[in-house]
Amino acid sequence: MERSPVGVVIATRNRSAGLAVTLRHLLALPERPEVVVADNASTDDTRTMIARDFPQVRVLALPFNRGALARTHGVRALRTPYVAFSDDDSWWAPGALGEAARLFDAHPRLGLLAARTLVGPEQEPDPLNKVLADSPLGPAADLPGTQVLGFLACASITRRTAYLDAGGFHPLLFFAAEETLLAYDLAARGWGVTHCPEVVAHHHPDQGPRTGRPAVVRRNELLTAWLRRPLPHALARTRRLTADARHDPHARRALRETLTRLPAALRARRPLPPHVEGAARLLDTDTDTDTDTGGAS
Repeated sequence: MERSPVGVVIATRNRSAGLAVTLRHLLALPERPEVVVADNASTDDTRTMIARDFPQVRVLALPFNRGALARTHGVRALRTPYVAFSDDDSWWAPGALGEAARLFDAHPRLGLLAARTLVGPEQEPDPLNKVLADSPLGPAADLPGTQVLGFLACASITRRTAYLDAGGFHPLLFFAAEETLLAYDLAARGWGVTHCPEVVAHHHPDQGPRTGRPAVVRRNELLTAWLRRPLPHALARTRRLTADARHDPHARRALRETLTRLPAALRARRPLPPHVEGAARLLDTDTDTDTDTGGAS
């Protein structure tokens, strides 16, 4: 049996036990995907474990933690036309990669597919599924599913050429809430981003505390606004975060880290083309907040 046209990239750091579970699921898939692990300079036994227990898995031993950018190293290492992202706590349902390949083959403009995500042993639907399915952007004649401007990274599959054309995950964001910016950049380059619930991913997130994540999410949402949205929108979001920082320590940290990165964001600023900005505004209006429907954090 030939390997799947969909390869899998996993970005990981210091989570060898969970990674081993993910690899067992992925390597048991009927599609037999090629799997690349982009290791963000782990200091645990991640690389030893893979070499011992999963010798068929390729490891990219990154010299330091690249965050979400590790996925781009994995995409470049693969030569499959399509690339599925997993985290070290997520994997794909049997048949999902085959279904995704059929959708990409049939729709040449499809750049990224957001799957339906089932969470934990009980396989509860992730609340994001409904947000994506209800996106007011609706369908497009030349795309499957529902158009969105966001996704959950560990439940997404991309066309390799589209991902590289859009530049991949932005290095300024590092990790957390990095998906919306990539969705913007894909759409700005003419690629479709859609939610296709017939493609299923499983996610078993660690239930422990995620110290600092709320601040990083808010930081990256604001940086995304400065990188791609109109100045009045970015300024309004900055004012809101500044007001929240008076009483919220997460907001204070987010504001401080945003200001540190703002010069780099302004140098990399590239406002969205009008049709994509219009879609982003529609999502802003739909949620009655400054966040994007179909975004993931």
